[in-house]
Amino acid sequence: MADALIGSDKASTDSSPSYRGRLAPSPTGLLHIGHARTFWIAAQRSLEQRGTLILRNEDLDPQRSRAEFARAMIEDLHWLGIYWSEGPDCGGPYGPYAQSERRTHYREAWRKLRERGFVYPCFCSRKDLAQSASAPNDADDEPLYPGTCRDREETSSSSDPAGVNWRFRVPDGEAIEFTDLNLGPQRYIAGRDFGDFLVWRRDDVPAYQLALVVDDTSMRITEVVRGADLLKSTARQILLMRALSDNRTGIQAALPAYFHCELLRDESGVRLAKRHDALSIRQLRENGMSPQQVLELAGCY
Repeated sequence: MADALIGSDKASTDSSPSYRGRLAPSPTGLLHIGHARTFWIAAQRSLEQRGTLILRNEDLDPQRSRAEFARAMIEDLHWLGIYWSEGPDCGGPYGPYAQSERRTHYREAWRKLRERGFVYPCFCSRKDLAQSASAPNDADDEPLYPGTCRDREETSSSSDPAGVNWRFRVPDGEAIEFTDLNLGPQRYIAGRDFGDFLVWRRDDVPAYQLALVVDDTSMRITEVVRGADLLKSTARQILLMRALSDNRTGIQAALPAYFHCELLRDESGVRLAKRHDALSIRQLRENGMSPQQVLELAGCY
């Protein structure tokens, strides 16, 4: 297994502060081989750059996150030979490393966005909110918002975001462009490819887009490695980072680099998800597979 060891403690000791990567799993189910592939690539890229690798527990959604899944993801990643030098299990200078413990950071970001006119309250139906606290993807991306509440006069002066949905006002017609380090140039048009998106839910849960931007910037992440189903989310997050960038905020103005991995799919062409229990790392372990075999199955070699 020595040749499969990634992100080792030695790499952390020799790390350069110029590169900071992260693993950001959600404890809403067991990790599967698609996660193994993405996290292996993230850890390998950090190792190649002699960088620092961070683990962040994205337990943002209180309805779906489970402590047993959080324990399992750490155990399974270590079993694969993937290690990090900052995280909820080992601490670090930019903690806490669990999103459930970072609400004050998200509230401060919401306050700044509101003061600067980037967000507005939305009173529309909840039917499009089911996935807002989780990472979206091609199959369940946030619907294009028609702008029903965009120009509605705001009458509340409350400093608490709870009780109403808050949306980010996108600059309609603006092209958001970035060059992905794996998939090349990307271009999305605000208002056409995605609309005003949620940053806070009325049940007082910050949405995925806001929490991720706040965490990646405050933890000084320089490269984001994740699945290709989140390409469109990158455009949203670039807009949020720009809106929050200010020398007085402590949030860095520089955008991270992005590396989106091709998705692993099942025999019918459907992307792997946590519902594929037979391909979870834990199940494969229990079936007697070695870490090397799991990584080979995930296409890491």
